[in-house]
Amino acid sequence: MYRVGHVVTVCDQMQKGYQYTISESVGENFAPTFNPFFSPEEMLKLGIFEGKYCNDCLPELPAVWFEFSRISTLPKPELNYFQVKSRQSLSEWRKRGWIYGPDPRGWFQWYCRYWLGRRIHNLDDIQIGRWRSFHRHAGQIRANCAEGDLRCRPRQRQALLQWSHNPFI
Repeated sequence: MYRVGHVVTVCDQMQKGYQYTISESVGENFAPTFNPFFSPEEMLKLGIFEGKYCNDCLPELPAVWFEFSRISTLPKPELNYFQVKSRQSLSEWRKRGWIYGPDPRGWFQWYCRYWLGRRIHNLDDIQIGRWRSFHRHAGQIRANCAEGDLRCRPRQRQALLQWSHNPFI
């Protein structure tokens, strides 16, 4: 399904009829400045967004991503890897201008589609720039936590995980 040239048609609660074309092989040919620590599948299995993310996107995304993922119909902080509340409402994301282009759920939705091989160069540049700037949170953990103390700054660690950075520093 996710081969170069394939057209994906989206039909979920937030998008109906949106289409994109796969232009790169799955998980390959990323921009040189984009080196995510986790795949979307790994992130879902570890526990992100309190289990309440992309639940209605199952037809668009690979089923294997959800085989062992931590998802729920209601937000449950205990489903997050660091078991903390970790997300703001979508209305807050919109208010802050964090939603770009054809991805109404934000960065992680963009990342899932990028991983699958969709490329939209101007949008990709914006989202990769956002991803790169999020790494600053790792510096805060290094500056304020003993090495390997995963109980220190769990919200920041969870946020790093949700942006595919290494939270285990």
